[in-house]
Amino acid sequence: MKVILLEDVKSLGKKGDVVNASDGYARNLLLPRNLAVPATDGNMKDLAAKKRGEARVAAENLKAAEELKVKIAEKSVTVAIKVGSAGRTFGSVSAKEIAEAAKDQLGLELDKKKMNLPNPIKELGTSTVEIRLHPKVTAGLKVIVKEA
Repeated sequence: MKVILLEDVKSLGKKGDVVNASDGYARNLLLPRNLAVPATDGNMKDLAAKKRGEARVAAENLKAAEELKVKIAEKSVTVAIKVGSAGRTFGSVSAKEIAEAAKDQLGLELDKKKMNLPNPIKELGTSTVEIRLHPKVTAGLKVIVKEA
């Protein structure tokens, strides 16, 4: 029996796949638990329409991420940290502080978890922090670290 999976089924396939399942497995497990629906003409058309809608939303998200990348590349964020008499810094600048500074200075909500900052910034000067806006789009935010 051909069925369209509504959820991922470990031994059968992923959500949205059209698969052949044995009649008993489909009737006794997949259909009663709402894991699948029969692959009728109407259900196939619904699946195609849903996939077109998801593709359109994914394209819009990609376009929005590209626009945000351009906006981020033009701007910079300034963060101040304490510095000792010998020019040594006390503490460091973390992704959380960069996200808060971007919110205050630029009005952008950036997720600290999506910032690629392997080690906190511990010296004065300018650094570039990569931000994953989308699986296909990364932006570089210029971070200026100054003396407080």
